[in-house]
Amino acid sequence: MKKVLNLLVLILAFTAACKDQKDRNHGSHDVGNSSEVKRYELRGRVISVDKEKKKAEIEHEEIPGFMPKMTMSFPIREDWVWEDLVPGVEIKADLVVDEKAKEPYWLENVMIIATKLDDLPNPPVKEGTATIGTKMPDFQLVNQDGKKISMKDFLGKAFAITFIYSRCPLSDYCIRMSINFSDLNKKLINSQYRDRIRLLTVSFDPAHDTPEKLKQYGIGYMGKDANPDFTVWQLAVGKEQEVKKLTDFFGLRYEIDANDKTQFNHSLRTAVITPDGRVKRVFTGNDWTVDELERELISALQ
Repeated sequence: MKKVLNLLVLILAFTAACKDQKDRNHGSHDVGNSSEVKRYELRGRVISVDKEKKKAEIEHEEIPGFMPKMTMSFPIREDWVWEDLVPGVEIKADLVVDEKAKEPYWLENVMIIATKLDDLPNPPVKEGTATIGTKMPDFQLVNQDGKKISMKDFLGKAFAITFIYSRCPLSDYCIRMSINFSDLNKKLINSQYRDRIRLLTVSFDPAHDTPEKLKQYGIGYMGKDANPDFTVWQLAVGKEQEVKKLTDFFGLRYEIDANDKTQFNHSLRTAVITPDGRVKRVFTGNDWTVDELERELISALQ
């Protein structure tokens, strides 16, 4: 194992040194659209972070066909991750390898998949943010039918809220959230909880996600042959400051991708709210199941 680690370190150091020399001779350039760029799925546990240098030391699992299990430091360019990326959390990310880039490797699409670790310190409690029992702030949004909705429309019911943008291409991010909400909607729409539980998906891309587009987005998940019924599951958008108020409350981080203005780099948040408008639970990743969310919602009714 030590020989493999030493060899990898030497290769990466040599690649970086050659690239730095090439940059000095021919001018620096960042990663482009090279066909030589390779991507691998990485899973691991954060050991330490260096926010100033934008690097995290990660103990990762084996990457089949590329790298054995080991601990090493990875650059992470996305600014939004540093609020949630703390020692002890488990992550999933894309390891990008490009020998022609200034940095020959880095992580993208970082997702927190587990935070309930024994050695993870309690996060600081910020006034006005979502902690268990905190009252959710009021909001003014417009749903898929063009109807104005606010917190008062959900009082007296248990509801779950999640955040997406419709153009998200990642199967484990917005697509997973929407599939889960759609599946739960199908379970609830004909159940005894039809009038007592609600699901709310909020877009953080108001410049693109109009109510009409969100309606078509929702219908796409419900099934085009189905008669769309938005009684339980609603999709909504609002003015940027209204959406930001909610995302800040739940600790969701998002920013426009510098390389593709149609895409966002973002974290995930799904929360369960009690009938009196208080936070019951917040899921910070995508590892929750439809059944788990349903149980939390039913429990919130008790």
